[in-house]
Amino acid sequence: MGLPESIEEFKRVLETALLAAPAPLGVGELRRLFDADPGPDLVRRLLGELADDWRGRGVELVQPAGGWRFQTRLEYQVYLDRLKQERPPKYSRAVLETLAIIAYRQPVTRGDIEDIRGVVVSTNVLKTLESRGWVDVVGYRDTPGRPGLYATTRKFLEELGLRSLAELPPLTEIERIMDLVDLPKTEEQAVQG
Repeated sequence: MGLPESIEEFKRVLETALLAAPAPLGVGELRRLFDADPGPDLVRRLLGELADDWRGRGVELVQPAGGWRFQTRLEYQVYLDRLKQERPPKYSRAVLETLAIIAYRQPVTRGDIEDIRGVVVSTNVLKTLESRGWVDVVGYRDTPGRPGLYATTRKFLEELGLRSLAELPPLTEIERIMDLVDLPKTEEQAVQG
């Protein structure tokens, strides 16, 4: 079987694959759905048409860092959250500050993070970010002790719905949000204050 008989059928195959996929799919992966390679231009054009077809609905077709995927529109997430039995993990201010430093200043060492935050970074903070798959050691600084260099991962971009780090909000916006959100205190902060 070669290409589908009509453009609409072709789009349905792409749509079905994207709806069933557990992770974003790239154009190259989508081209492998067909015996005869449709080429990247046709696949991209049809993905654009699919995105238009789904515009204005509760679900949208987006292109984060890892490829194309369907996702719930942000404004409807509050309704879906009511169905969840488990609560999302709450991250301490230390974890969120460390993640922000890594995201905006990467690659950075633990010492760089400590210099910026002005406090010692707990091993648990970095382990939390690594276990979530948001940061990873991407190399080592050529200085005594060869400290690890931390950077964000593709999973970080995908989970935040970003194509690249350039789409991160300005730091001033992050500071405003951090001031508005009542975050749980870390053990360090509870002892200090």
